[in-house]
Amino acid sequence: MDEASLVIENCAIATVDAIGTEYRRGYVVVQGNRIAEVGEGDPPAMLATWIDGRGCLLTPGLVNTHHHLYQWITRGLAADSTLFEWLRELYPVWAGIDEDAVRIAATGALATLARTGCTTTTDHHYVFPREGGDLIGAEIEAATEVGLRFHPCRGSMDLGASSGGLPPDSVVESPEAILTASAEAIARWHDPTFGAMVRVALAPCSPFSVTPELLRESAALAREQGVRLHTHLAETLDEQDYCLATHGCTPAEYMERLGWIGPDVWYAHGIHFDDRAIATLARSGTGVAHCPTSNGRLGAGIARTADLLDAGVPVGLGVDGAASNESGALLAEPRTALLYARATGGPGAMTVRTALELATIGGARILGRDNEIGSIEPGKLADLALWRLDTPTHQGIDDPVTALILGDPPPLAALIVNGREIVRDNEVRTVDEETVGREVARAQAQLVAKAG
Repeated sequence: MDEASLVIENCAIATVDAIGTEYRRGYVVVQGNRIAEVGEGDPPAMLATWIDGRGCLLTPGLVNTHHHLYQWITRGLAADSTLFEWLRELYPVWAGIDEDAVRIAATGALATLARTGCTTTTDHHYVFPREGGDLIGAEIEAATEVGLRFHPCRGSMDLGASSGGLPPDSVVESPEAILTASAEAIARWHDPTFGAMVRVALAPCSPFSVTPELLRESAALAREQGVRLHTHLAETLDEQDYCLATHGCTPAEYMERLGWIGPDVWYAHGIHFDDRAIATLARSGTGVAHCPTSNGRLGAGIARTADLLDAGVPVGLGVDGAASNESGALLAEPRTALLYARATGGPGAMTVRTALELATIGGARILGRDNEIGSIEPGKLADLALWRLDTPTHQGIDDPVTALILGDPPPLAALIVNGREIVRDNEVRTVDEETVGREVARAQAQLVAKAG
């Protein structure tokens, strides 16, 4: 074997491969940005940087399949509102965002994701004020600085309140401007190659903020350019009532009519899918980003996650926007997903290992990257999370996966993204979180003051 750049040894390993291989004491060898070897016992002697993982569990890096990074500077607002109430209160605040605000918000949110085990994240950005500047570029800059693998989704809204939509007219764009900007984002940022750090998707916001024409044309553009499609769907009963009244069908039926199904599509939330919708998702390979903490925070309902999985629907996890999940901690999502599934379906509804799969290979599958990330296997990218399980709150839990999912959230001994160490000893090494926190507080005060 050639010289390795990194060896992690003496740790328990949950590979999350197709047969669920685990080691009580094993090692991983990384060469460059790829996993070269995974095994049990002691690694071969070689020149490398060594990390002693004694007392730790090594997992694939977690994958976040739904977020709104800009909302990191509007946390805590409308804390007791329904989704539609929450949106109506926050749209006027979000109308004031600009490049600087988005960069600061994204940096804070991404650093928190990193410290909670995330190596790959999406973002669904759909608010583009006319004088806001290059907002997608600002969040890509933040992701590059923090060091996470990033899938920005160029969102859009063209259905303002004057035309029967929910958002105020001040935060919507014309279809022509949206499609032009979407094509430019793909041309400028999308990298389809193996190991890409940035990939773009197109993401019209929701059935109540986007016209059917824009949904159709965005899908056509995405498929012409070979990128994925994302939107919110079936999040609340208010949305279902809106679609029934406006389109004469459920949200799932509406999107199916518009061609928004297939393995290149994933929906955020998917709480209120009926049996027919679940069967359609399974048959078409359409994915769902399950966001349990946000769903509970907004009182939107509990997704039928066990039914989705049983039917064969691809499911990943998302923290959702920081304004509806103030902690933004990705490790909380597999635990919450498991608890919600068991609360509605009994103790057999979801296992701790299924919860870990949702947070890793499930998310990778939704993003079309399960051949690159989501499991610890030779040839895959070195995106790894090393969790400290020898703390006083974890000692005595014999099964490390149970300790990770059901125990107190453990500190990270290390987070590796693309072969690069981003977190060490529970500290983000790429940005100063204290400085970022002060910038976030300043940006939030300025944004709220601007709104009024």
